[in-house]
Amino acid sequence: MKKKIYLIAMTMLLTVAAFNSNAATFDDKKDAYKEAAANMTKEQKEARVEEIKSRVEEIKAMDKSQLNKAEKKELKSELKELKHEAQAMGGGGIYLSVGAIIIIILVLILIL
Repeated sequence: MKKKIYLIAMTMLLTVAAFNSNAATFDDKKDAYKEAAANMTKEQKEARVEEIKSRVEEIKAMDKSQLNKAEKKELKSELKELKHEAQAMGGGGIYLSVGAIIIIILVLILIL
């Protein structure tokens, strides 16, 4: 019985340790983009967003059938980085949870 408890405890300990080590090495690029966007003027932000849009259109117009797997993966990662950078430049938006939407609907029903 003690052996089973010991094995379960060690499994839980190693699982938690693995998640913690993964979280410690996680590099959030969104924060770096937000910091860079904070140092830009409004005109610089608009110009950078236009550059991002033009690059995305170039990538969409490309003939991807001739590319190998590594090049496709590189394009995909570039698009992800451009998306994160554009979101940092845009300033975000309003996010509503499901609970908030339900409360809003209930309030509207009560008012009407």
